[in-house]
Amino acid sequence: MPEEDLVEIKFRLYDGSDIGPFRYSSAATVDVLKQRIVSDWPKGKTVIPKAANEVKLISSGKILENNKTVGQCKGPLGDIGGGVLIMHVVVQPSLAKTKGEKKIDGSPKKVMCSCSIL
Repeated sequence: MPEEDLVEIKFRLYDGSDIGPFRYSSAATVDVLKQRIVSDWPKGKTVIPKAANEVKLISSGKILENNKTVGQCKGPLGDIGGGVLIMHVVVQPSLAKTKGEKKIDGSPKKVMCSCSIL
């Protein structure tokens, strides 16, 4: 694989720490990057993704779609030679988990009207 087809990417986590940098082919998809992030996630973090679908990657202010390739995600600054492309990682737990947590609460909700009639 020619050297110019490789893109060096570093993943910035929510607490400012990094995963990488790693070298990827320009043809690698965003889904491949997400799977790598989940498998290389540092131990001891308070937020831990369980699957690649819980990870969102942001590059140049845009949320990257799973079917896009690394070559399509590079912004104009990504063309500078010798630079490392930094992608920000956001973890969003699946909705099924959050709905389940709400059901566990189970405390009765009081309906109160705060209207005042003058």
